[in-house]
Amino acid sequence: MPFGGVTVKDVESHDFVKAFAAHLKKSGKVTLPAYVDYVKTGKHKELAPYDKDWYYIRAASVARHIYLRPSAGVGALRKIYGDRKRRGAAPAKYVKGSSSIARHVLQQLEAVKVLELDEDNGGRKLTSHGQRDMDRIAGQVLATKGKK
Repeated sequence: MPFGGVTVKDVESHDFVKAFAAHLKKSGKVTLPAYVDYVKTGKHKELAPYDKDWYYIRAASVARHIYLRPSAGVGALRKIYGDRKRRGAAPAKYVKGSSSIARHVLQQLEAVKVLELDEDNGGRKLTSHGQRDMDRIAGQVLATKGKK
C-alpha cells in the first residue's frame, strides 16, 4: 500500500473471515451458546452447520460486515443471512435468518470490545480497538498471501 496501512477492504473476504475467526477462537473471550452444536442458522435450513467452528466464522463475518457498513442491527443481519426456503411443490420464497444467533453474536462482539452500540443511527458500530485488530489481521492475511 503506497499511502498507508492495510485495511479489511484490501484483502479477500474469505481469507479475512477465516483469519479473524481463528483470532476470535484463539483469544478465548467469545463464549459459545449452549445450543451451538444443534441449532439451525435459520428456518430455511434443514440441519445444523457441519463445521465445528461455524459460530466463530459467523462472528467474524458479522464484524467484517459492520466494518464495511456500520449501523447494522439484528434485523439487518437477519436479512443478510437469510436465504430461500424450499417448500416442496410450492414455489420457494425468501425467509430471514435466525435472530437469536445474530443477537448473541452482536452481544459477544460487544463483550470483546470489537463493537459498540450506535446511539445516533441505531444498530452497532466498530470501536477503535476493533478496527485496529481487524486491520492488523488484514495486514497479516495480505502478508501471507504475498509469500505464496
